[in-house]
Amino acid sequence: MAALQAEDVNADDCLTSYTYIYSPDLLKNQVAFITGGGSGIGFRIAEVFMRHGCDTVIASRNMDKLKQAAKTLTEATGRRCLPLCMDVRQPESIMAAVDETLKELGCIDILVNNAAGNFLCPATSLSFNAFKTVVEIDTMGTFNTCKVVYDKWFKDHGGNIVNISATLGYKGQVLQVHAGSAKAANDAMTRHLAVEWGPSGVRVNAVAPGPISGTEGFRRLAGHSAEAAGVFQSIPLQRAGNKTEMAHCTLFLASRASSYVTGAILVADGGTWLTLPNDVSMLLGYWSSEKNREK
Repeated sequence: MAALQAEDVNADDCLTSYTYIYSPDLLKNQVAFITGGGSGIGFRIAEVFMRHGCDTVIASRNMDKLKQAAKTLTEATGRRCLPLCMDVRQPESIMAAVDETLKELGCIDILVNNAAGNFLCPATSLSFNAFKTVVEIDTMGTFNTCKVVYDKWFKDHGGNIVNISATLGYKGQVLQVHAGSAKAANDAMTRHLAVEWGPSGVRVNAVAPGPISGTEGFRRLAGHSAEAAGVFQSIPLQRAGNKTEMAHCTLFLASRASSYVTGAILVADGGTWLTLPNDVSMLLGYWSSEKNREK
């Protein structure tokens, strides 16, 4: 019997219906700061948090997309959503966004580090700059945002940090040395910060998604092709995950439901990394054929 899935829609739009697992006031009157919150998993995290009584800040580089996302989220949930233009690679940009958040909303209770960049590429074809860019966004961006929020608020008030990670580095996923390395560093960072900041009342955890439908990552990382080819049948739960499921995992770690959990990496991939093929020849062949098609 297949496991039941949470409701979801593929587009960056709000759910047409929502079934509560937790109390609707689980995050009542809290404020969440979400990087990469204008689309994909970040958008759904913002929506689910807002449906549980939380106001949100969604931050990324594309202000037009953020404004539309904030409008959609507020109309669907009745909660406030503040869109802020920010680049996680630039600490001054983060400082300005956090200052604006504290001015407008008064506090930050939850930080979700969701900003990321990824694509398929073998190590031999990966430029120095491409590797650097992914690490700057995924790893440096996570540290930068954690440090700014900690210094400006969490140090004196406590809080929760949830980093959105990945399982790519667990078995050296082909074509993913850049993102796998960056996310592995983030997992280590999650544990280091959990240890150092625990005495300040800060919990630090991570969610490691598998293939998640309705996301840019799913499109870029050949999710549709893999699904059509029946590759997901080798996953123990035999399907891709969805954004709402990832939002529920993040909600658990960001809320009092996980009050004694810190330094943990919650793998939410349906068992993907345990069983999905990691065939070098097959995946390099797929990458080569896609490159030829683009020419």
